[in-house]
Amino acid sequence: MQHAATPLPFPALQALQNGTRSYRRPPNSSAQPRWSYLQGYLPRWAKNYRATPPLYDELVPFDQFPRQITGPTVWKAEDYRENPEKWTHTFNEEQVAELSAAADAFLASKTPLTGISKSNFQLPKLAEYLHKLRADLIDGKGFILFKGFPVQKWGNHKSAVAYMGLGTYLGYFVSQNSRGHVLGHVKDLGEDSTQIDKVRIYRTNARQYFHADDSDIVGLLCIAKALEGGESDLVSSHNVYNTLAAERPDVLKTLISPIWYFDRKGETSTGQEEFIRTSVIYLERSAAETGIEPRVYTKWDPYYVRSLGRFSDAGIIPPLSAEQLEALKVLEETCVRLSLHMVLDIGDIQFLSNAHILHARTAYTDHAPPKPRRHLMRLWLATPEEEGGWRLPFWDSNEKKRGVSRLMIRRLSRLWMLSSLG
Repeated sequence: MQHAATPLPFPALQALQNGTRSYRRPPNSSAQPRWSYLQGYLPRWAKNYRATPPLYDELVPFDQFPRQITGPTVWKAEDYRENPEKWTHTFNEEQVAELSAAADAFLASKTPLTGISKSNFQLPKLAEYLHKLRADLIDGKGFILFKGFPVQKWGNHKSAVAYMGLGTYLGYFVSQNSRGHVLGHVKDLGEDSTQIDKVRIYRTNARQYFHADDSDIVGLLCIAKALEGGESDLVSSHNVYNTLAAERPDVLKTLISPIWYFDRKGETSTGQEEFIRTSVIYLERSAAETGIEPRVYTKWDPYYVRSLGRFSDAGIIPPLSAEQLEALKVLEETCVRLSLHMVLDIGDIQFLSNAHILHARTAYTDHAPPKPRRHLMRLWLATPEEEGGWRLPFWDSNEKKRGVSRLMIRRLSRLWMLSSLG
């Protein structure tokens, strides 16, 4: 059964488009506090909008999904567990020197951090390798762990610039929260992880169950490690799909059905609903002219599904059914069983695809002061379909900044152009 498209109202964005609401240019970088600069500045209306409904008429029923997925996106942990050379890359001295020179040149230009791009962060020697890596992230195994990034030598400021410059070769930055940050900071801020309807778990030290972030690619740069825990687990969602198809097709069918509600946790514009109805597993939009079979795409975070009690208790949306609760349990158990474990040391960078990789984090305990708390810098990157990205069942699939509204794309382009002019 297909569902009719039900667009959501965006009056605040419409006001911007009509010119009845203004936006502010970001402050000059020299006037910003150093930490604000490291966060990367976007205006407050520049929220992440990947939390939008799919194109319901593009969703297909369970019987049209493949019985089994094949290819390099389907990998098993045992293929990599004893072979870290297949998924790690240590920067050599020449590569570190090239990154350092590019970061120094960018810093000398006084360009705001959000203005960084391949054109002003040139890596002539690394570029070809990064081009191949991008293809492997999108269509291959889907993950990489870089080592040897000298964060302690460079400090947070230069490291952030070099890290974001590296990211420009993999995708386009998208905002990660309602504060408009394109460079996020993953650390425990002491927030209550049991208040899942208000708190984003990355700002706590709680366990993060297997999930996919709201971007095509996510990067994590380790600045400081925890005293204990905070380790990473990855799994091929295509291997999970095949396993469920063989062992629990009923669970797979439940995950494919557009019966799931995801919480926006208050990160909305005026007129937006506080939740969306969607699926967990999608099929790419068909593209007969390419001759490519549609691929299976997973979008999942159990915290955003379990946090909706305030709406289901009020009868606004249905509560999770017995079948959905079973699917939650079986999906997590299957991911744990099939996962690859890794530890990020200081200076390590993990990049992974959210289309066909699910990732998790163990709970952790920080060092006592004055030692630094666990701290990772996070990037969310978009890969539009015209540049090799997947044909997602969302209206903005071919936008450079997919995951952000059309209007926002135009406004941000103008914003960055103005800020780059000084």
